[in-house]
Amino acid sequence: MSQETTPRQRAFSGIQPSGLPHIGNYLGAIRNYVALQDSYDAIYCIVDYHALTSTHDPELIRRNTFEMAVGLLALGLDPERCTLFVQSDRPEHTELAWLLSTVTPVSWVERTPSFKEKKRSQPDDVNHALLTYPVLQTADIVIYKATAVPVGKDQAAHLELAREITRAFNARYGDVFPEPAAVFTDSPIILGTDGTNKMSKSLGNTIEVFGEPDEIRRQVMSMVTDTRRILRTDPGRPEICNVCQMHRFFGDDFETIWEGERTARTGCVDTKKLLAERIIDSFAAARERRDELTAQPERVRQVLGDGAARLAPIARGTLAEVRARMGLD
Repeated sequence: MSQETTPRQRAFSGIQPSGLPHIGNYLGAIRNYVALQDSYDAIYCIVDYHALTSTHDPELIRRNTFEMAVGLLALGLDPERCTLFVQSDRPEHTELAWLLSTVTPVSWVERTPSFKEKKRSQPDDVNHALLTYPVLQTADIVIYKATAVPVGKDQAAHLELAREITRAFNARYGDVFPEPAAVFTDSPIILGTDGTNKMSKSLGNTIEVFGEPDEIRRQVMSMVTDTRRILRTDPGRPEICNVCQMHRFFGDDFETIWEGERTARTGCVDTKKLLAERIIDSFAAARERRDELTAQPERVRQVLGDGAARLAPIARGTLAEVRARMGLD
């Protein structure tokens, strides 16, 4: 008698097409994507529709989308163990977003942290899509009836809104969607080289995973450390030093490194040099893989196309069910 297997939960996560990933992308999300491939039916989406809320250069959108795909594959996403696709290759997402918007009060989307932040960061381009971004984000998840969404705790508010929209739709039209639940990861907010803001290309404070070794060394050496440690002989405070914090992810001896800082046995320059070399070594294989994939663009596009095709029956089936419930069939 064959032994029945329990179906795996379906997980969904989207990532902005910002070009080749940096250290913040990797530590904050991608390493968890890789880990979840073996425990979930994992679907990962490069959200180019979402990117249009702030990027209006068509060639930049195309290039960044391709480079993000290359980066994800080079860093360990395996098309045999997960599904990777581009959001706009499954246009059912946008139709479902419109349908979900009919049960979403304006006050819900106006209160989201992302909308408030974008109003501050791009005051001359507060487009309608910025407001409705969370509705499309909800559609991205529920169109595949995903029950798990890997997020850091800083994204909890956005996922809770998706759950509210799901409940609102189900209350009006019957139980169609499972409520997605957060799979909280240990992903921290990775500060940039300025030591203050979250690592971001738009702020120019990144450390590049795929940079040349000298570029990585330059970026790491520019990192702000403990601003109260003026002299080499001053004891450091590794708990607030961005360089010391990043050592937690590169090697298993960070406590020894921290103790060296506390006792002034080592200086900030020492810990920076060590961190730079560890980052370079950690991603050496990924950089080689990146080069191979970049030289074979059709292979990358095939992976993305296959992923979108694999999801077509699910997306179309969900949309047909929703349309029937809403009287549109």
